[in-house]
Amino acid sequence: MTLFLFELVADHLVISLLCCLATTFLALKWIGQFRAKTKMEAARKQREEALQVMEATVEQHPEVHSEVLSLSLVQLAGKLRDGSLSPESALYTYMGKALEVNRELNCLTDFLPECEAQLQELKNRREKGLLYGVPISLKDNVGYKGHDSHCGLVHYLGMTDPEDSVVVQVLKQQGAIPFIKTNIPQSMINFDCSNSIFGQTLNPHNHKKTCGGSTGGEAALIAGGGSILGIGTDVLGSIRMPCSFCGVCGLKPSGNRLSGYGCSSPVTGMSSAVMMPGPMARDVDSLALCMKALLCDHMFHLDPTVPPIPFRDEVYSSTKPLTIGYYDTDGYFLPPPAVRRAVQETKNHLEEAGHKLVPFTPPRIEYALNELCLRGFFADGASTLTEKFDKDIIDPNLKQQMALWQLPTLAKRITAFFMKPVSPRIAGHVNAHCGVSSVKNFWKHNAALKEYCHEFVTEWRRLELDVLLCPMLGPAFNIGCPGKLFAGFTFTMLYNILNFPTGIVPVTTVTPEDEEEMKHYKGYSNDPWDKELPKCVEGGVGLPITVQCVALRWQEELCLRLMKEVEKASFKKK
Repeated sequence: MTLFLFELVADHLVISLLCCLATTFLALKWIGQFRAKTKMEAARKQREEALQVMEATVEQHPEVHSEVLSLSLVQLAGKLRDGSLSPESALYTYMGKALEVNRELNCLTDFLPECEAQLQELKNRREKGLLYGVPISLKDNVGYKGHDSHCGLVHYLGMTDPEDSVVVQVLKQQGAIPFIKTNIPQSMINFDCSNSIFGQTLNPHNHKKTCGGSTGGEAALIAGGGSILGIGTDVLGSIRMPCSFCGVCGLKPSGNRLSGYGCSSPVTGMSSAVMMPGPMARDVDSLALCMKALLCDHMFHLDPTVPPIPFRDEVYSSTKPLTIGYYDTDGYFLPPPAVRRAVQETKNHLEEAGHKLVPFTPPRIEYALNELCLRGFFADGASTLTEKFDKDIIDPNLKQQMALWQLPTLAKRITAFFMKPVSPRIAGHVNAHCGVSSVKNFWKHNAALKEYCHEFVTEWRRLELDVLLCPMLGPAFNIGCPGKLFAGFTFTMLYNILNFPTGIVPVTTVTPEDEEEMKHYKGYSNDPWDKELPKCVEGGVGLPITVQCVALRWQEELCLRLMKEVEKASFKKK
């Protein structure tokens, strides 16, 4: 009887302890979410107050110079330098336009009121930089002293940057005036543009579509006319994807050609895919001018890890015919009909312009994307990334990706094993998220990366290529779709692991014929990704379609040269 009573009491204590632990867990979770909501409400209020200050500033300077908005960056910079336009006219005109675009698209996160003091300081300078008086916008994670770089996460709210990022310091030294920060997706590992703090940013061409991500707010603002030059960052395609969806130009430089110091990321220390800042604008000459301004002694002094290679104007302005490799599909993820048409038409126009076009096939593409890029990017099984979501509220557009990231490694392996007979492509994708499991395997992974790069370059050299023309995902997806089709990054992330400079140029728009042909899309695998893509891009008639231009490492000027040739060819066609 005594033993029975003892067991009964013990069982009761165990049950009580479990109940207590469960209650504590739920209470802590509730407290965490309450604190997250409180932080988000404070951030929203802070943004509202900042934009109100911005509106009041614009009202004090009501003169709007419509001429300013119609000028290219090269034209505007020239007029500001020769004094035919004042820096005030440029700054306040773009501030007013940015507010107008934001009311429509929800693309701004913060106003930088320090821009007014900087404007006054500029007027007293003896020397005018290449971007004297040019107002510019910054992706939210690009560090600016005294302001948050929150990465779309509650985790980083309130952590103000102690100093400007290196690219901001250099741009300021060249006379540019940063005046606004722009929206990003939660964690920035998504090509939608929505977070639980500031919500969804819309596509300027169609509000049912996403503007892309992660530099989505920048692309939307530039395409809407609210900025003439923006600075984004790219680790898997975060500059190129929104440029494609919004129809603007963008450049991802080689890893470390520009300084990334001071640009925030939810995961630092990755080596498989290097996050790089890069310019975004409405035309290629604007990107070239920005790169010329950034690649200067001041940057090389501030960050001695950046190779001291100034911008080579003679390469960018050369008229020598190019040997251009091209492909309209990589054999892994079949692009929509409009994208393949864009590549083929661009190829024909470049041939007509006197360039030599050579078919090119990227080697072992599935291996490169899964085993080299994703397995390296999520080397720790995504644990460092998911830690940043503690006490956060998951954005609905990220829930499907988050579900995979949070799975224990064993569960990912089991899931991949059972999926393989049915959907081998998705099974490989899931398995890659398991990471590398050990330091020894990580070393092997790094060696494999170098070997693949050598293999890629060997084929490039065999064909005697100067540059490469390839497809870019488009048109813009319907809102909510990117989280269901993370595979869309396959079009861009190959050139992150290769560390090649890559740029985006709009060349055409979706036609009714493209839309009709998309109804018969089958893809390569007839798996859920292939079935999802037509739903993601439906209703895309009139939306921009872009192509991707690539050069070998450290050859940004040659990449921009191809982009300029593509831009000229597509302009003649129009």
